[in-house]
Amino acid sequence: MIFHVLTIFPEFFQGPFGHGVVARAAQSGVLQIRIHNLRNWTYDFHQTVDDRPFGGGEGMVLKPQPVFEAVESILPGRDPARQRVALLSAQGPLWTQASARRLSQFEQVLLICGRYEGVDERVSRFLADEEISIGDYVLSGGELAAAVVVDSVARLLPGVLGNEDSSKIESFSPLGEGEEIGILDCPHYTRPADFRGLRVPEVLLSGNHKAIAEWRRQAALEKTRRHRPDLYQRAAAWAAAAAQKPEKKVFKRKKCDDHPLPAKDLQQEQAD
Repeated sequence: MIFHVLTIFPEFFQGPFGHGVVARAAQSGVLQIRIHNLRNWTYDFHQTVDDRPFGGGEGMVLKPQPVFEAVESILPGRDPARQRVALLSAQGPLWTQASARRLSQFEQVLLICGRYEGVDERVSRFLADEEISIGDYVLSGGELAAAVVVDSVARLLPGVLGNEDSSKIESFSPLGEGEEIGILDCPHYTRPADFRGLRVPEVLLSGNHKAIAEWRRQAALEKTRRHRPDLYQRAAAWAAAAAQKPEKKVFKRKKCDDHPLPAKDLQQEQAD
């Protein structure tokens, strides 16, 4: 997979992409990251990429000309089935784990990093395939958002994580057929078993795999109910619908182990 990042601050990405999962993916050849300086598609001495907004107002706006020409140069005659252009913008749909899975299916993705007051509207309407927002807040530019998108997609690519099942048992992993977003992951503990009087749940030390699996199921449900009631209600609704189809497996998703998370657990929790 190839990620193209179009930015006026190419040096920004030396840190985020030089370590961890993204760096390993690049070193293994599974992922390529190509940083493009938007100023290379300007023609004046000062390499100007922005201008004042029509109608007045505060701030400057990225001009359409360098952005259009950059995208057309990087992805000439682009194929929508294999290549995707996304504009990082606070006005876009919220980025989710489902979004990362969807984007990981493309061979090439070009991310346009906005700056200043924004990007000329013609870029989002007639050039970009989609807009992406990583949260309901405003950043100084799209570079941080681009780093988030690349990292979340990279870890889904085959061979990037040491354990291929790791990305299948994390928070937001799909519950099953017809549902893109799952519940939160279960709590995790490591040594020592007793830290300043704070004990690890005894069941995790018992060696009883069935009991551990059950504890993890219930703990994942409880954490989701406390921290993300929106996800909990959505998962409960999906479980109720899935329970009406006994001929199909209720949950295909693994949750910290090889045991499925039964729909009845969600239904019972919802009733409580």
